[in-house]
Amino acid sequence: MNKRSILFTINLTFFIAFLLISVSFGLLYNMNQKREDFFIHKRGMDISRMFMDEHRFFGISEKMKQDVERFDFSFIDNEQKIDKILHDKSLRLRHSERRNVFNFEYFELNNSYYIYIFTPNERVILKDNIVKNRINGAIIIYSVIVAIFGFLYFSIINKLKPLKNLNNLVKDFGNEEFDIKYTPSGEDEISKLIREFNISAKKLKSIKESRNIFIRNIMHELKTPITKGKFLIHLPNTEANADKMQKVFYRLEALINEFAAIEELISVKKDIAMKEYYLEDIVDNAIDILMCDENEVIKYFENLKLNINFDIFSIAVKNLLDNGIKYSDNRKVVVKTEGTNIVFENSGEKLVYPLENYFEPFFRGDNVKSNQSFGLGLYIVKHILQAHALMLKYEYQEGVSRFIISRN
Repeated sequence: MNKRSILFTINLTFFIAFLLISVSFGLLYNMNQKREDFFIHKRGMDISRMFMDEHRFFGISEKMKQDVERFDFSFIDNEQKIDKILHDKSLRLRHSERRNVFNFEYFELNNSYYIYIFTPNERVILKDNIVKNRINGAIIIYSVIVAIFGFLYFSIINKLKPLKNLNNLVKDFGNEEFDIKYTPSGEDEISKLIREFNISAKKLKSIKESRNIFIRNIMHELKTPITKGKFLIHLPNTEANADKMQKVFYRLEALINEFAAIEELISVKKDIAMKEYYLEDIVDNAIDILMCDENEVIKYFENLKLNINFDIFSIAVKNLLDNGIKYSDNRKVVVKTEGTNIVFENSGEKLVYPLENYFEPFFRGDNVKSNQSFGLGLYIVKHILQAHALMLKYEYQEGVSRFIISRN
């Protein structure tokens, strides 16, 4: 065991405390036994003197027997009983003495004390009816304290067990394994620390995922303007082509700002500033970001006024437009309104999996056109709509896929 560990310190502390308590109570028990033996011996001496005094004047009389019983002793003068006691193998001699013609032997048998008195002519046994208390108060107190110490020790050890799990969690954490599988239910400081650690791990996992999404989304979204820019550099150097090239660079700059906004929204989940904007302005901005032909987006909606963050919400609309165009049979997407709902329709195949599956990052369906995508579009849409207290639904009616933005 590591001598610098908390467990070693606790074990050593409890061992020393237990040792000191045991030694202290051992001394206390020994003193108590000696004191009890002293009083028992003193009773024996007192009854022995009384026996000699009365025997000198009256011999063994009824009065003597009554006086002996008054001192809580039993008077045994039956020869058979005396022999039975004296021949018991458990009999232990503690003390003997001689006074004139009287011989006194003090015995212990079965936790009781006996005084064997004999002269040349007669013999008797006096049995002390006060039984020696083997389980005295000191032992009871010691047992209670040991039980309390044992309870405290195992309680502390049990409380420290989560530390081992925390150590393993930290090791996994260092290896960028953020999926925590251990969550304690206690309310002590260590359990609360592990729960807070779990919360931090989940946040870091979200940040790591957002970084991956950020990088992959950049790769995907920058592909279109870069391709257009490469095409433009091979065209004649005219003012019109120069304007187109300038727009490509403006779009690249706008995309980078949008990616930063998405990354911050997904990883931090902070509150976003919102104002009222018209739906037509949002759709037009999304078309500009997508850099698609305007005839690929069919507008058929009431120009609603929406309380949203213009830049971020435009990204969600752009992704829905991109999906509609990419997976349609005719490369067209219809944007319409149904009450307060915003609907994106395109003709084509039905989604193979439930919509919730496509909310997972990097999830792509079985459609061959999914190879054009990194599987991030609907994941980003989900988080943007959540930040606006909105949700996305999916319907498939008569060969038409319908993605619906609605209130929760």
